[in-house]
Amino acid sequence: MASATDSGNAVPGGTGGAAPTALRRSLGFRDLVVYGLLFIAPMAPVGVFGTLDAKSHGAVALVYLAATVAMALTAFSYAQMVRVAPQAGSVFTYARKGLGEGAGLIAGWMAMLDYLLIPAVAYLFSGIAMNALVPEVSRWVWTALAVVVTTGLNLWGVRTAARVGFAVLAMEVLVLLVFVVAAVTVLVRDGARRGLLSPLTGDGSLGFSSGAVLTAVSVAVLSYLGFDAIVSFAEEVTGGSRRVARAVLFCLGMAGALFVAQTYLVALLNPVSSAELAADPGLQGPAFYNAVQSSVGTWLHDLVAVSKAVGAAFAALAGQAAAGRLVFAMAREGRLPRALARTSDGTPRVALVMAATVTLVAALWAAGRDDGLDHLVSVVDVGALVAFTLLHASVVGWFVVQRREGPPNWWKHLVMPVLGAAVTVAVIVEASWAARVVGAVWLGVGLCVLLAQRGRRRVSA
Repeated sequence: MASATDSGNAVPGGTGGAAPTALRRSLGFRDLVVYGLLFIAPMAPVGVFGTLDAKSHGAVALVYLAATVAMALTAFSYAQMVRVAPQAGSVFTYARKGLGEGAGLIAGWMAMLDYLLIPAVAYLFSGIAMNALVPEVSRWVWTALAVVVTTGLNLWGVRTAARVGFAVLAMEVLVLLVFVVAAVTVLVRDGARRGLLSPLTGDGSLGFSSGAVLTAVSVAVLSYLGFDAIVSFAEEVTGGSRRVARAVLFCLGMAGALFVAQTYLVALLNPVSSAELAADPGLQGPAFYNAVQSSVGTWLHDLVAVSKAVGAAFAALAGQAAAGRLVFAMAREGRLPRALARTSDGTPRVALVMAATVTLVAALWAAGRDDGLDHLVSVVDVGALVAFTLLHASVVGWFVVQRREGPPNWWKHLVMPVLGAAVTVAVIVEASWAARVVGAVWLGVGLCVLLAQRGRRRVSA
């Protein structure tokens, strides 16, 4: 295991692993990919397949191809900035470098909304799935149990959590492979319910529409939220920032390939047309499960459901770990209470407990309401998308405006970040009214915090 000062990379906040605000370097490339794929979840399209199929007029695999390209722009900006600042604060640190202290606080503040609530959504999804399998136990009990178990693993240490996460990820990938083999077997034996190219060109029931595909892409990109959690572990990885950058790009590419493959296959198995799904929104949620059950059998339906239940809890584990690192980094820079920046044995346990508490309260509140999941889902995305936009601006600020690395590469440091920002802004515009309102309120609170902190610093000066 490498020490905190290997390769000359002393972690901020102290010298060596004994400092109270130092993180321990113990993660490798595989661990980073595990955290990223756990947070995304290899079968993330299961829950939104029906919605995307209806919106895209049946071209759901094309939607995920386009979404992968769109999110690759964000991944590329992360890869640029993690080399500049290989620290735990992610967009908080990058915006501070590229745009200034105020922008850094706002970027971290908006990302915090996403990082604290995405695990709550995952925990609630796990509770709902387990309640469906064991209805005698209330979903809030399953939700709370998932929070307790995964928080315990995170407090045990990032390396232990990564090992357990690897086992869960392997299970999810195995279930996905079983689905692929079963789907191909059925297609060879019985033939496809739709044309072989229809997942890329549309099923013909509504006609191909590039506008419909783009509308669906604005929803599909939300399946990728979480790959950016990898950069939160930049201070705990051995091998330097280039390993983190490679892991970000690899994780996104792997997720995109898995998403395209599974949606292509299930679209061919789906007996319900995109027009029928659009006409009856109630069919959209269980569309993936229904297609699997009608074509392959109940056994695969149940296997996928169990995999999603377990996988969701461990997606929350990765999200909670990333949230803890973000809170830790902001506290270390004095933007949150300093107590949250303390570590124990190289683990930011105080920040993790704070993040787990907020997540638990949000998840249990939603578990007690019939519309709780809808409320949570509607607000988690805007924070991440605003933070992504500031990330792209940070690349331009650091490399083009400040020219800290010498003459800029105009393609890498201007064209691609601007295109990436255009994508994230477009998705924000397509977000629901409720999500934009909550995002605006959260942004307003962050601006008030920024003004208050500037006022205190002027007085102290």
